[in-house]
Amino acid sequence: MKMKLPLLLIAVVAAPLAVASVLLAAGIKGNAPRGQRVFVACAACHSLQPDKNMTGPSLANLWNRKAGGLPSFSRYSPALKSSDILWNDQTLDEWIKDPQHLVPGNEMTFDGIKDAQPRADLLAFLKEAQKATPQTAQQEGGPGGGMMGGGMMGGMGGMMGGGQVPNLKKLYSAQRVQTITYCKDTYTVTTANGRARQFWEHNLRLKTDASDDGPEKNAPALVDAGMMGDRADVIFADPSEISPFISPKC
Repeated sequence: MKMKLPLLLIAVVAAPLAVASVLLAAGIKGNAPRGQRVFVACAACHSLQPDKNMTGPSLANLWNRKAGGLPSFSRYSPALKSSDILWNDQTLDEWIKDPQHLVPGNEMTFDGIKDAQPRADLLAFLKEAQKATPQTAQQEGGPGGGMMGGGMMGGMGGMMGGGQVPNLKKLYSAQRVQTITYCKDTYTVTTANGRARQFWEHNLRLKTDASDDGPEKNAPALVDAGMMGDRADVIFADPSEISPFISPKC
């Protein structure tokens, strides 16, 4: 017993470092065709084409990439950029299971997949996608091809951005826009409470509202326009305000 206890402790400590992680230990094998169906939930925010970034970064060439390390994507959270994580079977499985547990404070609006089998299926599909040509991978994955590219997701985009806008004459500090800057495909909106929020260019809509409920002149309002926290509207009193309010900054 005296000899076995240290070995047991070593095994317990080393277990989290095993690349195969829980999935292989439990005998769970991924199925790529099933994983393609799981990926539909990811395809609204992630592309499989190299450097084609959307709300989130491209997932092409993901294995052995440092978390927060894709040079063409500029909207990583500080928590993810400083995590020092390398994406592999184990870390991706943990991330997909519970992103906030693996990297507390990250900004991905995704609760995770708690069931191990669909996680294994998704990883199997993503591995297969890495081997495909960019065009084939994207057609198989979702956006840019089929229903996800225009029809179904285009319709959902309209629904998610809809809804009744509140009276914008009196704004909270979190709604009152101070500055808007842009760099490549990213808009940064800073509000009166000092918070700077980054949006992919497809996810920020510039609108006007000249009604009695619209904003005061030169006091645009930021209004959330979606269920995931990554979409918003900036509403101006007049179209002439839009261009002068936005400045380039990289």
